[in-house]
Amino acid sequence: MRVAFLGTPDVAVPALEALVAADDVEVVVVLTNPDRPKGRSRTPVPPPVKQAALAHGIEVWQPTKPAEVLDAFAALQVDACAVVAYGALLPRRVLDAGGRGFVNLHFSLLPRWRGAAPVQHALRAGDAVTGITTFVLDEGMDTGPVLDRVEVAVEPDESAGDLLARLADLGGPVLVDAIRRLVAGEEPVAQPADGATLAPKITPDDVRIDWQASARDVANLVRSADPAPGAHTTWRGKRLKVLAVGVTDTSGTPGEVVARTGAGVEVATGDGAVLLRRVQPEGKAAMEGQAFANGYRPEPGERLGEDAS
Repeated sequence: MRVAFLGTPDVAVPALEALVAADDVEVVVVLTNPDRPKGRSRTPVPPPVKQAALAHGIEVWQPTKPAEVLDAFAALQVDACAVVAYGALLPRRVLDAGGRGFVNLHFSLLPRWRGAAPVQHALRAGDAVTGITTFVLDEGMDTGPVLDRVEVAVEPDESAGDLLARLADLGGPVLVDAIRRLVAGEEPVAQPADGATLAPKITPDDVRIDWQASARDVANLVRSADPAPGAHTTWRGKRLKVLAVGVTDTSGTPGEVVARTGAGVEVATGDGAVLLRRVQPEGKAAMEGQAFANGYRPEPGERLGEDAS
């Protein structure tokens, strides 16, 4: 099978590697986003998928918009295309040039959590089960017909980064199999009409901690925002990122420090409390909760979140 691959970040690399390893697949081209400037030097850095593709000697195209290379793409006469976190919607004229179709690997059980951040939204909502879906792209946002779904149990306290990496590793072989079946003539099945939810991109404003929420909701918010953009609050007038917490049954005024222990700092919520296990004070490196407690010595009665803007 002649296959084109479209993807950009780290999470797309396992799927590309699975396609390269398949004896019946030839990855004829990789489309990925342009190199982006990073760091203080603003030096352009190639995306992870580009680096992986070049390591295998695969040709890489980096158009600003896929339609810019439409004629060259159509000339490849691919059997199908694979898409994982490419980062752009594909217009109909591009979709029509993809052989049997563009098979997308999506990190949720569609139609639940359509959009750019399905794992983060699943964790924030406290979902106990999530998974992966392979489906054929149409012009909607994750609305195309489905080839396969695989359910995955969410581990207690699992972060978005850890869960996404686990789903990416699981999804590579599933994507390869889905493409085989599509090229062989299998017809995908329309998504259910009910149960659709949206998972738009997460911004820093979305993950400001509301201390009036329950301890479990705060914990879910924190792990949904790890590693990025990082849940946050304010403390002593400065931003404090909260990277990991545990749930306790201590009570108190929401946002108030209720205890400083050898394990960290307990902060009351609207129902129970959370133990700050790992934090990052503004302008400082991330640190364990115990180091924060010993170095900054928050006092019981101090409030977090009062100066949030």
